[in-house]
Amino acid sequence: MKENKKGKQSVNDQNLFINNRIKNEIEGLTFTKNFRSATAEEWYVFLPSFKDPQTGGAAGKAIIHYNLYGNRDVYINTTIIFDDPDMHNENIQPVVISIVDEIINRLVGYADTLLAVHAGENSYQAVYKAEGS
Repeated sequence: MKENKKGKQSVNDQNLFINNRIKNEIEGLTFTKNFRSATAEEWYVFLPSFKDPQTGGAAGKAIIHYNLYGNRDVYINTTIIFDDPDMHNENIQPVVISIVDEIINRLVGYADTLLAVHAGENSYQAVYKAEGS
């Protein structure tokens, strides 16, 4: 990253760095499915720059719980847990949010979803609601 005359990075350089980091992580995002139960799936999330510190494997996992007896007003409950402490750093919050959005798009699609993300300082909850529902 370039520094300005005062030795600090410009906002444009920071944005470019973050955008490139997001692109790299999303392009390298892969999953493996671990059967959990008849109403839930567990997916291990692999990312190019993040790993589980103990095993060196998946950076985290996504647990998707379906309500098979519900109606169209029932949400899918999704929990994403990131084990890599580097993902807990608040400086990369836009990266974490973008990765989570991509995970939801790929694994849940357009279904109404209640989301809980566990990533240290970057933990949050969100609701994804399909248009027209």
